[in-house]
Amino acid sequence: MSGNRIGDEADITSAASSRRHADNLPYVHKVGVPPKQSLFNEFKFTFRETFFHDDPLRPFKDQSKSRKLVLGIQGVFPILDWGRRYKLRMFKGDLIAGLTIASLCIPQDIGYAKLANLDPQFGLYSSFVPPLIYAIMGSSRDIAIGPVAVVSLLLGSMLQNEIDPKHKLEYQRLAFTATFFAGITQLALGFFRLGFLIDFLSHAAIVGFMAGAAITISLQQLKGLLGVKKFTKKTDIVSVMRSVWTNVHHGWNWETIVIGVTFLAFLLLGNIL
Repeated sequence: MSGNRIGDEADITSAASSRRHADNLPYVHKVGVPPKQSLFNEFKFTFRETFFHDDPLRPFKDQSKSRKLVLGIQGVFPILDWGRRYKLRMFKGDLIAGLTIASLCIPQDIGYAKLANLDPQFGLYSSFVPPLIYAIMGSSRDIAIGPVAVVSLLLGSMLQNEIDPKHKLEYQRLAFTATFFAGITQLALGFFRLGFLIDFLSHAAIVGFMAGAAITISLQQLKGLLGVKKFTKKTDIVSVMRSVWTNVHHGWNWETIVIGVTFLAFLLLGNIL
């Protein structure tokens, strides 16, 4: 009797421990293999994920025609949507942000116009008008709109190969034509949602391009830093350095150099601190 009782207790203890061990194990659920899709369905899914991953037509579902019209207008002009929720207390922050950006953009865009061999007012126009248009038709609160150094440098180097910047009227017309078609190209890329093409550019190519542009822009600033009056219009390193060293005895202005180096040291020191 005692032997049977001991055996039964052992069986009960073993079963309880097995049950506790089983309770600690995670629940395993078998997932069935998804059905194989046809080539057309796979292509359709890939196409939709590439071009319409955010499903831009989702707000239009189950809406009346008048509501769809309103949503369509608000999609083109988002200011009609968020403008109704704009409060006067928000204007203070926007005013401070606008003045801060303006203090940076005014001298910066004058320099960009110089890189493109254009008059300073064109740099100011290009930095003032696009943000106003984007405020009406844009939806991002963080993006910066306006000219950039690389584009200005490319525009200037491209146009001066065709027309001498001394012929201002013809040069300006060609610059306006180039920027117009650049805008048409950007509009087409945005309309057809082709932003994913940038993913095909390798990181090394982008970094190399930006580094080369930074070096070229820095070399172009040597004219103002050294006070050289007769400076080459070419942008390659060999032509720029030849123009700098051929004017070392008569073209350099020591007052300009002292002022430029002082302000450059001040900017670098302020960035470190």
